[in-house]
Amino acid sequence: MMKPTNEDRAAQSRVITQRVQCEWRRAYVLAADPKRLPDWASGLAKSALVPHGDHWIVRTPESGEARMRFAPRNDLGVLDHWVAPEGVPEVYLPFRVIGVAPDACELQFTLLRQPHMDDAAFERDAQWIARDLRSLRSLLEAD
Repeated sequence: MMKPTNEDRAAQSRVITQRVQCEWRRAYVLAADPKRLPDWASGLAKSALVPHGDHWIVRTPESGEARMRFAPRNDLGVLDHWVAPEGVPEVYLPFRVIGVAPDACELQFTLLRQPHMDDAAFERDAQWIARDLRSLRSLLEAD
């Protein structure tokens, strides 16, 4: 018998959402710009990202320097990215912008529990992502 994903600690996930009063394409453009990441993603980028071939170099608040790559530009609102801190396997971070009304969208970030994460680390990351999505909402609604 298969267990639901969220009951299996090794495969646990949590979708963190934030409603934004902003047309989804405008939200996508800002969120997809690596140069804007430090403006709202405090859990990921401490300073400006530096392009390096097919990826970016980012200074993270907890892991130091990391390589980062992004899903190709698209018309679907897919903002997935992959982060590889030094000495750690690459981590997949699914992220979407979904239009829910003509002038409203929803940001949806799926936190995938990593094998090394205990309950406290998983909860801390979820709270940090929620805070960052609120920061992105504030940026988008201020424009």
